[in-house]
Amino acid sequence: MSKTKTLDEFVEQFRVKPGKNVNLKKDFDPGFHGDYFDKNSAADALQEGIVHLAQWQEKLYAEGTRSLLIIFQAMDAAGKDSTIKHVMSGLNPQGCQVTSFKTPTAQELSYGYLWRCAKAVPPKGFIGIFNRSYYEEVLVTKVHPEILDAQKLPDKEYDKKFWARRYNQINVFEDYLTSTGTTILKFFLNVSAEEQKKRFLERLKNEEKNWKFSTSDLKERACWDEYQAAFNDMLSATSTAAAPWYVIPADKKWFTRLAVAATIYLTLEDLNPQFPAVSEIQKAAFADARKALEN
Repeated sequence: MSKTKTLDEFVEQFRVKPGKNVNLKKDFDPGFHGDYFDKNSAADALQEGIVHLAQWQEKLYAEGTRSLLIIFQAMDAAGKDSTIKHVMSGLNPQGCQVTSFKTPTAQELSYGYLWRCAKAVPPKGFIGIFNRSYYEEVLVTKVHPEILDAQKLPDKEYDKKFWARRYNQINVFEDYLTSTGTTILKFFLNVSAEEQKKRFLERLKNEEKNWKFSTSDLKERACWDEYQAAFNDMLSATSTAAAPWYVIPADKKWFTRLAVAATIYLTLEDLNPQFPAVSEIQKAAFADARKALEN
């Protein structure tokens, strides 16, 4: 970390301020990595950070009164899976759950769009990770509104009022979660079109990575500008004080992982979970138990 920047300042530059009208092309550089680290020093810092994350997770789990929900959204090949894998590698699986949201099933479509995600919100003491989320309902459905027909909605007019209502519904849902003990962190991994192309070609050339590529990826890439506009609208409308968005540069995976880990670490530090206090009565009982075991 540069001596001129604190960890708070490092993370703050990625946060979308509530009410800001976001323009990804102008406001955020996918290739940014500053002068804080090189690839090797970033890897060392990440490993150190993972140790601290594990310590905070243990306290969060033991405290058992609050939870942390981490949401990842991005274009294809932005590095969501690898970021989750590397940053969360030191966490105890007993207190962590990862949910990947794919195309809704017939059952899920018979409910409101928030239903399947609400079921997966982490319980008290847990860290929950959403690989994609209900935000797909203002992203892929906005680019491909014909998908909404399968939801059997009473409102068939997918106009500005429709999307504004969805943004508001999401904000209200997240406000409910935060008010009941779930802290929400939202990461948009901001990859450039050039870097996405590079990663797609790598998947096609490397047989061990062929499984990661789908022909549908090219279909979605053709809608790049439409998706960027949808992300701009989503970030502008749903970054709140209680549940802010962080736009993380994603062209360099080593920097992406470090920035995500730093943000999670600061969030847990602010939460400051503690091991449950032991009462004097319990201490006396423990003393008696120890004597019994020793004798």
